[in-house]
Amino acid sequence: MPGSTRHQNPAATLRPALGLRQNLAQFMLLVAVNALVGGTLGQERTVLPLVADQVFGLGQYTAALTYIVAFGVAKAATNYFAGTLSDRYGRKPVLVAGWLIALPVPFLLIFGDSWGLIVAANVVLGISQGLTWSTTVMMKMDLVGPERRGLAMGLNEAAGYLGVAGTALATGYIASSFGLRPWPFLLGAAFIAIGLGLSVLTVRETHHHAKAEAAGHVSVHAGAGAGLRTREVFTLTSFRDRSLSSISQAGLVNNLNDGLAWGLFPVLFAAAGLGIERIGILAAAYPAVWGAGQMVTGPLSDRIGRKPLIAGGMLVQAGALFLVAVGQDFGTWLAALVLLGAGTAMVYPTLLAAIGDVAHPLWRARSVGIYRLWRDGGFAVGALLSGVLADAYGIPAAVLVVAVITAASGVLVAVRMRRTDHHRRH
Repeated sequence: MPGSTRHQNPAATLRPALGLRQNLAQFMLLVAVNALVGGTLGQERTVLPLVADQVFGLGQYTAALTYIVAFGVAKAATNYFAGTLSDRYGRKPVLVAGWLIALPVPFLLIFGDSWGLIVAANVVLGISQGLTWSTTVMMKMDLVGPERRGLAMGLNEAAGYLGVAGTALATGYIASSFGLRPWPFLLGAAFIAIGLGLSVLTVRETHHHAKAEAAGHVSVHAGAGAGLRTREVFTLTSFRDRSLSSISQAGLVNNLNDGLAWGLFPVLFAAAGLGIERIGILAAAYPAVWGAGQMVTGPLSDRIGRKPLIAGGMLVQAGALFLVAVGQDFGTWLAALVLLGAGTAMVYPTLLAAIGDVAHPLWRARSVGIYRLWRDGGFAVGALLSGVLADAYGIPAAVLVVAVITAASGVLVAVRMRRTDHHRRH
């Protein structure tokens, strides 16, 4: 009727629309931004382990991996605060702050004349990554709503890790032609400048989308609605809830084995006589399969549920690590890293989507931040554990131990985690 629109609730007409199709332009912009976030990290994956060995002469693996420990601790701690900050001040200011913090990183990596400055660069990089990557995750969750969360996380993480892979491959070729420093790290400087510009000029705030979803949300926990304090969200995500705590430990173990791969695999391959170009191919293969595979596994988890992919992916990773430990040639290691990427693709976006299934929209950002605290703490744990083991027993032994830990994590998910797919129907 002609007069019916005059009596509509104005708040209802202004409520942001949720869904991928409704927010496609902004969603794809955030995909591009996260590819740049990944590229900023990828500038280190091939080159920096070789800088530690060949430029600074760090013979002990434990000492050489201090930059990964520094990165992991800084990123994990920042993840914890990123959710709270984005709830308080909005998503966009936190994203922009993350890019601003990253500005000095390439120059510290290029001009740092002591290992302490390289470690300091990775503290700064960890803080930046904690703010930028966490916020792009939250913003995509805000935009798409509950039904396509797996697809959203698959695209987000695919963009980020394809950025890591592409940059790892490119820096390998650049380093083989022009040396380990400065040219490979200039890519990172370009990515930071572009990411900052896009975030300031074109990214829009999404916090109001989360509030719109919260208005129709039914909590999946008795007494765990919108009013939880951060301490309560921490204990729920870390320990009390069977699903959330299973997700948190799986995330920690996933990045434990990634810290091992980042810090020790290039050294292992170099010791076997592989050149920088081939090491770059291997360093890129793992995140490339990981990145591309998430475009399949993310939406697949929307259809078949999160738990089978998480438990199965951890077991696939364990098998791949065993193959790295026993391998002795380029072909075997390439097959192992493809398999490792496939297993990680099964796990990575699915863990984030499962957090989104269970957490209330008004404390979801904090729960994601706490999960990412545990997950990225795995970088530090992995670097320390694998470094100590490699110094004592050699790199293959360290890889075997991490393979066993990864398999145990998959079994724990299979036994303890509840299925979360029914939560999306609320």
